[in-house]
Amino acid sequence: MRTVNGRTDHVVVVGAGLGGLSAALRLAGAGRRVTVIERELEPGGRAGRLELDGYRFDTGPTVLTMPGLIGDALAAVDEELDDWLELQRLTPAYRASFADGSRLEVLADVDAMADQIRSVVGPRDAAGYRRFVEFARRLYQVEMPGFIDRNLDSPIDLIQPGLAQLVALGGFRRLAPKVASFFTDERLRRIFSFQSMYAGMSPYDALAIYAVIAYMDCIEGVWFPTGGMHAVPRALAGAAAKHGVEFRYGTTVTRVEMKGSRAVAVHTVDGDRIAADVVVLNPDLPAAWRDLLPAGTAPSRLPRLTYSPSCALLLAGSRLAQTDQAHHTIHFGSAWRSTFRELIDDRVLATDPSLLVSAPTVTDHSLAPDGKSSWYVLVPTPNLDAAIQWETVAGRYRDEIVGRLESLGYRGFGEAIEVESFTTPADWAARGLERGAPFSISHRFAQTGPFRPGNLAFDNVVFVGSGTRPGVGVPMVLISGRLAASRIVGERR
Repeated sequence: MRTVNGRTDHVVVVGAGLGGLSAALRLAGAGRRVTVIERELEPGGRAGRLELDGYRFDTGPTVLTMPGLIGDALAAVDEELDDWLELQRLTPAYRASFADGSRLEVLADVDAMADQIRSVVGPRDAAGYRRFVEFARRLYQVEMPGFIDRNLDSPIDLIQPGLAQLVALGGFRRLAPKVASFFTDERLRRIFSFQSMYAGMSPYDALAIYAVIAYMDCIEGVWFPTGGMHAVPRALAGAAAKHGVEFRYGTTVTRVEMKGSRAVAVHTVDGDRIAADVVVLNPDLPAAWRDLLPAGTAPSRLPRLTYSPSCALLLAGSRLAQTDQAHHTIHFGSAWRSTFRELIDDRVLATDPSLLVSAPTVTDHSLAPDGKSSWYVLVPTPNLDAAIQWETVAGRYRDEIVGRLESLGYRGFGEAIEVESFTTPADWAARGLERGAPFSISHRFAQTGPFRPGNLAFDNVVFVGSGTRPGVGVPMVLISGRLAASRIVGERR
């Protein structure tokens, strides 16, 4: 494994997102002096927080899986997860609602889920579900140590016993037909393959190895931290500060100073120069290369990378009651395969998109004033490679989303809104996300594993976050911090 050359005594981490915080904890635990510089006034990065008139909203991810990875980061400084976060396992993990009016509860309890499938769909698919669980679990057991939680410097690193196991499991088949081999019911096929959108791909194009994402949420379960997802970066930052990590909030880094092939300092908008032995960059990787590192040094392939679809996000504080509402509900449209074609190939707004509706106040009433409710509505859209003029489209599209919600049974949704925020791909771009894509660089095969942009540049610049390895999603970003720290301290964990 390639490691940072030279001294590593003082590490400057630019950005207090989940990846940067994960790296900072591990570096502090390894005895390094760590300074974290964050442009906002609090930690979080994409896992941010918005407060409006007594409502508190998560502005980024809302689905938390594999909480043990948070515990692993805290353990680097001998802290316990339970001392920093109160986590509730969600039952159901999701509610899946379909255009024909039917619905299924996605339960992480395998026996309970099999019983539900047997009752609603039939015994054949219940047996298929159990076979799918074993397939996905085996995928996870092979992928995690050999391909995800590992620094891969070259495609040659893929040549290991685990590769043959993935081939034997069918991991290099396409995801949709592989999932279909377990289920006859179209609803179940959607439930266990929609996660490929997190990787920026249609399930008809994604490899079956991405069934590991379905394993993480649909089988291992989904959790929610009291206080919202933003409680996670607050906890990580609190533990890091307790163990000597210095945080400089409200400070914007303008460039990394290089001396030959070595970073020697970062400069801030206020004119400060902060010397560093190593620089860890948590901003979106393409933006970090463009905005912080010397011109002309970025990898030549960077402009040719393919990005995931984006999304529109409506946050609403409301008087609407949440009777019989699940914490997370996926409303699948009638269309399926054509929706991916519209979003990814045609780069147009989907005519019949699926929606994720999260209702965090179902679980945590403190996130809204007494008797009120908060809502998080995410709709996939093309990224900014599409010719959509969001400055003129945004208002109309917001109204279409509200209308769609009311047609789905959320009667009076629009009239009940007291406060709201609407985020478009253009807004994501303004926050520093390349192509306005919060799911970052897609996971097509040529952008996965050792083919994804690397996390070590020059002699001592290290990247963390979803744009580098291993990839997109809260678990992967937390792992990226571990991989980054390994580059610096010369240890795998």
